[in-house]
Amino acid sequence: MTANKHKIAVLGSGSWATAIVKMLTENMEQVAWYVRSTYTMEHLKLHRHNPKYLQQVLFNLDQIKISTDINKIVEQADTIIIAIPSAFVKAELDKITVNLKDKIVFSAVKGIVPETLLILGEHLKKYKHIPEKNLGVIAGPCHAEEVAMERLSYLTIAAKRKSVAKKMSGYLNSWYLKTTYSKDVFGIEWAAVLKNVYAIAAGIAHGLGYGDNFQAVLISNAIREMKKFIKKNVDKRKRNIDNSAYLGDLLVTAYSIFSRNRTFGSMVGKGYTVKSAIAEMRMIAEGYYAVQSAYKINMERGENKAKIPIIEAVYNILYQNAQPKTEFIKLSEKLN
Repeated sequence: MTANKHKIAVLGSGSWATAIVKMLTENMEQVAWYVRSTYTMEHLKLHRHNPKYLQQVLFNLDQIKISTDINKIVEQADTIIIAIPSAFVKAELDKITVNLKDKIVFSAVKGIVPETLLILGEHLKKYKHIPEKNLGVIAGPCHAEEVAMERLSYLTIAAKRKSVAKKMSGYLNSWYLKTTYSKDVFGIEWAAVLKNVYAIAAGIAHGLGYGDNFQAVLISNAIREMKKFIKKNVDKRKRNIDNSAYLGDLLVTAYSIFSRNRTFGSMVGKGYTVKSAIAEMRMIAEGYYAVQSAYKINMERGENKAKIPIIEAVYNILYQNAQPKTEFIKLSEKLN
C-alpha cells in the first residue's frame, strides 16, 4: 500500500460506493466513508463488509473511517467522491451545511438529479457553487462486481484540470484497475446516464425474445443516438464516441449479466409491470429515472431537439404504459 495521507471521502453505501472504497484502500492510508444507515455502519465495523452489497469485500478497519454524519465526513475531506443513487442524491446533499466550493468533488453518480433535471456536476455547480475547475467524473466501463473480484478493469477520469484527474488516478490505480483521462466532464457524465437507458432497451428486447442480430443493430443505433443527444443538449465539441467512456461503457451495461438496468428491462419485456419490476430489484436501476429526465430535457428544445427514438420508446413503455411488444415493433422500423 502506498503511503498517502490525503483526506478523501466517499459518500454512499451501495455497490459502486463500496467498490470505490475498495479501490481507494489499495493506495490510501485512510478513507472516510459516509453511510446513511446506522445498521450498515455498525455491521461494517463488526463484520468488516457491507451487509447488502459486495459482501465478499473485506475491509481493513484501520483504513476506513465510517460515519452516518455527512457533514463530519465532508468537512474533514479535501476530495469528495459522490456515489449516491441519483434518486436520493439531492436529499443527501441538502443535509450538507459545509462549504464545498474549495473542495474537489467527483461524481460517480450515473443518473440525473430528478428534482432539477441536471446531471450531478451541473447540479453541484448551480446549487453548491462549486467551480467547474473543481469538478470531476469517475466513469466506466466498469462494474462494481468485477472490481470486487479484482478482474482487470478500466475507469475514465474526467476533469477540466489534468492535475486533478491525475491525482484521482493515483488514488484508484492498482494491479487490476487502470485509468484514462478526458477533459469532457459533462459529456462523459451524460454518456454514463444515457447508457443506462439504452441498457434498459437492450433488456426489454431480450425479454421480448429478440436475438443477437437485433441487439447488434439496437446498440449500434444507440451509440449514434447518444452522440446526437450530447451534441444537442451538452455542447457541439468533437467527440470520439468510440472511446471506452462512451461506447465501452454502453456495451458493458447493455450486455453484462451484472447490469441491473438490463435486468430491469428484461423483466419489463417478459411482462412484469414497471412497479413490480422495481419492487423485485434489490438495487436501483438508474435508467428508470434517467429516461424521464432525458426525454423532458430533449423535448424542451422544441424543433431543435435531437432525434432519439430509442429513448422515446423506453420512456413510452416505462411512463406512458405503452406495450413493450407494440413499441418495439414501431422502434424496429426506425433503426438501421
